[in-house]
Amino acid sequence: MNLLVLNSGSSSIKYQFFRWPSEAPACSGLVERIGLDNAVVTHKLMTGEQETTTVLSVELPDHEAGLREVARLLADPQLGVIQDPGEVEAVGHRVVHGGEEFAATVQIIPAVKEAIRQLFPLAPLHNPANCRGIEVAEKTFPQAKQVAVFDTAFHQTMPEQAYRYAIPTELYAEQGIRVYGFHGTSHKYVTEQAAQYLHNPAARLVSVHLGNGCSVTAVRGGQSLDTSMGFGPLAGLVMGTRSGDIDPSVVFHLISQLSYTPEQVSALLNKQSGMLALAGLSDMRDITAAIEAGDANAKLAYDLYAYRIKKYIGAYAATLNGLDAIIFTAGVGENDALVRKLVCQNMDYLGVQLDEEKNAQRTKGIREISQADSPVKVLIVPTNEELEIARQCVELLEAVE
Repeated sequence: MNLLVLNSGSSSIKYQFFRWPSEAPACSGLVERIGLDNAVVTHKLMTGEQETTTVLSVELPDHEAGLREVARLLADPQLGVIQDPGEVEAVGHRVVHGGEEFAATVQIIPAVKEAIRQLFPLAPLHNPANCRGIEVAEKTFPQAKQVAVFDTAFHQTMPEQAYRYAIPTELYAEQGIRVYGFHGTSHKYVTEQAAQYLHNPAARLVSVHLGNGCSVTAVRGGQSLDTSMGFGPLAGLVMGTRSGDIDPSVVFHLISQLSYTPEQVSALLNKQSGMLALAGLSDMRDITAAIEAGDANAKLAYDLYAYRIKKYIGAYAATLNGLDAIIFTAGVGENDALVRKLVCQNMDYLGVQLDEEKNAQRTKGIREISQADSPVKVLIVPTNEELEIARQCVELLEAVE
């Protein structure tokens, strides 16, 4: 099967093309700055072990133009992997919010698109872009089956005491206000990989996804039992520019005493907080360099960031009634040895014993960075959301056939 995986953002399209059953993408790429001057397309062609990268500057007024450019590159005689866009048999779409309606991957029909539109208020930054990506893909690859994979679906196994808020019931029943959780595609992928690595399908795992956005999920036997993000992706851990957990009284104070508008509060907590507010920087590599230069604010930011992760691990160890492994994943989780060290310090009561030499090494694939006799394993598991989307698409389509 020729399968294209798409992740459509507000001004970007991320893509990977698979010749299934091969799980290694034949090509991948990123379209950036759609609708702005000088849009950029980065296209990577994989030939065996060799990777060829092409960077193009193109005028792309909208997502339709962006996806047409992707289709052109896929069929390019030198850079492509097919002869004609008509050879694409299925397109898998990442959709951030599936609400309570979607607990699994679905083939896209008009009713599914309408349901995604109904969820726009719950994910105003993401679902409209995801929906637009679907509509454009239907035009660009009309012969292909379109499939939606939802970031929230993995968390639909949470028990009610984990996903409900202690607010009037009608706000849940009528407005859908509850914990949904995010990064589900990533958490599902890495916890499945970890369970296989541990030869324990019932493993009690805490998955720590650290990128610009961050979340923690408690998983037992392959099911999400609790997660740090909530109604939206603002709750939980400290992030690049997001505050994470904050007392709602702070919001009331900003509005009543400092005359903030709701829009200003949203901008403050989503775009002006987190590591950016604490250290003046949002990229963890820059903050690490600042720590090495003796910046006290940068050190505080790192300590606070790690402390919040540590609190969630402790809470989720209680939720799981024990712990078999902690998983670090995503850009920061996979690459930042200092964060992992700070998180795992002083957790020997829980059975966490980090091997600092292994933690400092950089190798590909799953790696174990705990001491050999550590009761709780500490693992780095590289995430691969596009591959997880591809797998779920194939599983659904094979079941339908």
